[in-house]
Amino acid sequence: MQAKKRYLILLSAGACLVLLFYLGGVPLPAASRSRHDRSRNGYRPDQPWPHFSDPLHPFLPWDQADTEEYNLHISPTQKRDVNTSVYKGKRCRMDSCFDFSQCQKNGFKVYVYPQQKGEKISESYQNILSTIEGSRFYTSDPGQACLFVLSLDTLDRDQLSPQYVHNLKTKVQNLPLWNDGRNHLIFNLYSGTWPDYTEDLGFDIGQAMLAKASISTENFRPRFDVSIPLFSKDHPRTGGDRGYLKYNSIPPFRKYVLVFKGKRYLTGIGSDTRNALYHVHNAEDVVLLTTCKHGKDWQKHKDARCDKDNAEYDKYDYKEMLHNSTFCLVPRGRRLGSFRFLEALQAACVPVMLSNGWELPFSEIIDWNTAAVIGDERLLLQIPTTVRSIHQDKILSLRQQTQFLWEAYFSSVEKIVLTTLEIIQDRVLEHGSRSSLMWNSHPGGLFALPQYSGYLGDFPFYYATLGIKPYSKFTAVIHAVSPLVSQSQPILKLLAAVAKSQYCAQIIVLWNCDKPLPAKHRWPATSVPVIVIEGENKVMSSRFLPYETIVTDAVLSLDEDTVLSTTEVQRAHSARSCAVPLLPSPPARLPLPPPLIPPLPPARPPGDCTSCPAFMRSAGSAWRASVVLGTR
Repeated sequence: MQAKKRYLILLSAGACLVLLFYLGGVPLPAASRSRHDRSRNGYRPDQPWPHFSDPLHPFLPWDQADTEEYNLHISPTQKRDVNTSVYKGKRCRMDSCFDFSQCQKNGFKVYVYPQQKGEKISESYQNILSTIEGSRFYTSDPGQACLFVLSLDTLDRDQLSPQYVHNLKTKVQNLPLWNDGRNHLIFNLYSGTWPDYTEDLGFDIGQAMLAKASISTENFRPRFDVSIPLFSKDHPRTGGDRGYLKYNSIPPFRKYVLVFKGKRYLTGIGSDTRNALYHVHNAEDVVLLTTCKHGKDWQKHKDARCDKDNAEYDKYDYKEMLHNSTFCLVPRGRRLGSFRFLEALQAACVPVMLSNGWELPFSEIIDWNTAAVIGDERLLLQIPTTVRSIHQDKILSLRQQTQFLWEAYFSSVEKIVLTTLEIIQDRVLEHGSRSSLMWNSHPGGLFALPQYSGYLGDFPFYYATLGIKPYSKFTAVIHAVSPLVSQSQPILKLLAAVAKSQYCAQIIVLWNCDKPLPAKHRWPATSVPVIVIEGENKVMSSRFLPYETIVTDAVLSLDEDTVLSTTEVQRAHSARSCAVPLLPSPPARLPLPPPLIPPLPPARPPGDCTSCPAFMRSAGSAWRASVVLGTR
């Protein structure tokens, strides 16, 4: 009987102890708690986290703010609710939130709302609207529009900014064409405010598309939104400076291996990565500098390292560092994007991206693995070793690609905006969309319009990449504006001289004269076809239109009064064959990365150029330019 009582007492005590453990009344032992935390975070003994020799501040995932509220563990359901409050059209895609019927009748046209009286607008947003209004996409008739852009300034949605537009929610909802944002495009550079800097724009965007800087992969809607770069108010509207890679030096190493110079945030989010940079800085080839001097009350929050960091920061000139470094660190700031991104691209300093969860600009069309190193904020201490291990041939290729991307898509506000519109047009007119090769190699998607052809072989820029040789003959296009009254006119002599060339495939006479077309017997008999086309708009630029009758890649454009002999035509074609490559031959052990401008393959064996006169060899680039201008 006594034994039974002892067993019952022990059983009751054990049950109570288990209940206390379950309810959290008694803390778990440290070892047990550690194992639980590791298993919850995906830890496995066969895949340990790297061991860091120096202590780092606890890493916060990119999508959590540095506040007590966000440091608490939240469930996936709560996180989805937060994201849904940011974008109510989270599930929008082109097939569900875009009306294609508006684009089928009139093509891809963009309408900009008229600016409302009394509404302030920033210079940057004015540049965006002016670019659209000056583009080939613009229409002033909303009835013909496929896409709508607000005249209300939505670029800066930080409530602490002087550019912040108040009551935007009401103003947008009152627009007669708003239609819950359907077929609308909203541009935004800054969202959220201190201290958490969320991606909320402060108004319901409905079913509108976003062209947004610093957008996270979690909020980015693939093939619906467009990620654009963060650019400053001083970014040029048109043109823009060229990249700083003046020549290809081999080996391509510079004075510094890795550099960064920027703010260190003492409060709010965005501080963890930059706070840890001093662990990697060695003041020799890795120079990572931060300063606490920003904001009015920075001294109230300064820590023990601020004075030392500020002193080191003032020793270095940022431009000198930028232009003399192989790699440039691009860590996130308050938001995921940073001005350092475009600065590194222009300087031919390979960007090392350290912003977890950032949807990189124009990621839909650009292969960033060919122009940047994409790192992980949690593995900061491994970055120097990683960049030092990259082969010099790969570095040269990366730097070349930074220059191409900068000049093709990022050097001005105009190129950023037009690239955004071209991406959306490719979605709308998917049958004529550009391939990845067009977007990621010279001359780029903005200069190779697929409306003229869907076959890459029709674009001479891609011959070298595709391994195709251009057709060895040319088409002569003669622009005629004078009536044919005599058999001794210069145009007839020109026809005979050009037709005798062995490289001439056909002659097209573009008749832009006000008089009717001459009878067929008035034209001389030639060994090549002569096709007379009557111009519709009678303008000089019509000679550059992609006429279907042109079947060759090379086009020789002539005026009716041009005096040219057959020998000169032959020499011009020979000069085209003498065009030399822009870069030296690749080394034997590894192939050289593609040049900045892929040279056209020679139409004749290179050996034929040894007998070319000097003036013909120098004329090669001019002929090549005429080939590009005359491309179908």
